[in-house]
Amino acid sequence: MQTPPRLAPLVEQFDFASRRLTARMSGPGVDSGDGVDAEVSPMTGAEFLWEPVPGCWSVRRRVDGAGPRATFLAGTGDWGRDAASYPHPWPPPFTTIAWRLSHLSEMLLLRADHTAGSHALTRDDYVVSGDVAGAVAEFGAAAETWRTALLSVDDVALDTVGYCTYPHGSDPEEPFLDIVWWVNQEVLHHGAEVALLRDLYRACATAGNDGTTPTRPSIAPSD
Repeated sequence: MQTPPRLAPLVEQFDFASRRLTARMSGPGVDSGDGVDAEVSPMTGAEFLWEPVPGCWSVRRRVDGAGPRATFLAGTGDWGRDAASYPHPWPPPFTTIAWRLSHLSEMLLLRADHTAGSHALTRDDYVVSGDVAGAVAEFGAAAETWRTALLSVDDVALDTVGYCTYPHGSDPEEPFLDIVWWVNQEVLHHGAEVALLRDLYRACATAGNDGTTPTRPSIAPSD
């Protein structure tokens, strides 16, 4: 099937954003914006789970229970992601790289299913990864699944309201083209957040036994 002309630039943008986020987490280099790769070391487990301020939401072993202000652990498997029923806590808890990446991968996988799959997957079906290698691999797989779903649609589908039946957004009330645009924004802004947290982790590092023990920055939780 030929990609609709209106969809092609959004697929290209999604591909670039996904590749850049993966490179920013895995290395060995990432496009610096001027055509020259900047050296990037693979993200460590300590960075992945780093809680830079008190009260962070993260992914946690299910046996340990939910974190501060969370009422349950979303997903399935040995690990879960801090979550709460509506209304959500205010101000929103600051979230770790692990939380943000899990949220992003789950969103991509479920939206793909509700676009071109069974239309039945829920957050309870999503297996949360508790280690950095698994989480990065899961993001790659979820991004590819969403991309495949995008390439299955035609021009008529782009204007169809509720073409994607994803239940955790405005999908049932929006034309599919708007949902594609929104998913790109999710990858772009969460990717930027992951990159910033990696930079912050490195900047806050002090000399420890391994030279990478981070101090806790004196910043307030983000809203």
